[in-house]
Amino acid sequence: MPHASSLLAFALVSFGMVLTPGPNMIYLISRSITQGHAAGLVSLGGVAVGFLVYMLAAAFGITALLFAVPFAYDALRLAGAAYLLYLAWQAVKPGGRSPFQVKTLAIDGPRKLFLMGLVTNLLNPKIAMLYLALLPQFIDPSAGSVLTQSVVLGAIQIVISVSVNAMIAMAAGSIALFLATRPAWTLVQRYLMGTVLAGLAVRMALEARRG
Repeated sequence: MPHASSLLAFALVSFGMVLTPGPNMIYLISRSITQGHAAGLVSLGGVAVGFLVYMLAAAFGITALLFAVPFAYDALRLAGAAYLLYLAWQAVKPGGRSPFQVKTLAIDGPRKLFLMGLVTNLLNPKIAMLYLALLPQFIDPSAGSVLTQSVVLGAIQIVISVSVNAMIAMAAGSIALFLATRPAWTLVQRYLMGTVLAGLAVRMALEARRG
């Protein structure tokens, strides 16, 4: 099992990333506002399955990689730090787009909603980087099975992401109206998330190799 500190740190990273606008959030919000809460939650079901696919692929892939390539950990650590800095810049750069600026979507049935949620997540570069570059930073080979740690950390990410996205989907209309009438809150959210992600990136880049 991962150490408690690793579990908490990864939970914070997962929480920060789920609040950072990306394809999943934009799609779920647009779908919920366009077609209703139920449609948003069906789409979220597809997103959740996408998380599961990534988790299993990363768990087995990371297990093999960390044992096969001596410097794989350092390469993934630096890649993860670089991507967090990229997300931090995306959050604070001038003219950044709010995910609550709704896209117009066609009305779809449950099957297509689920599949679109799945495809959106599988093609989401943020989730790919989360599992392939960030998750390994919280795995300590000396703490036990790398595979088990990967699955536990992945499960934490899935629970946090699905829970937060479900709440956002349910309240999408109200949040969009709130932010539309109070643009300063959007700026505060962007700079807060940018600062958190940049801090995590620096910490990750300076961290000594474990195990």
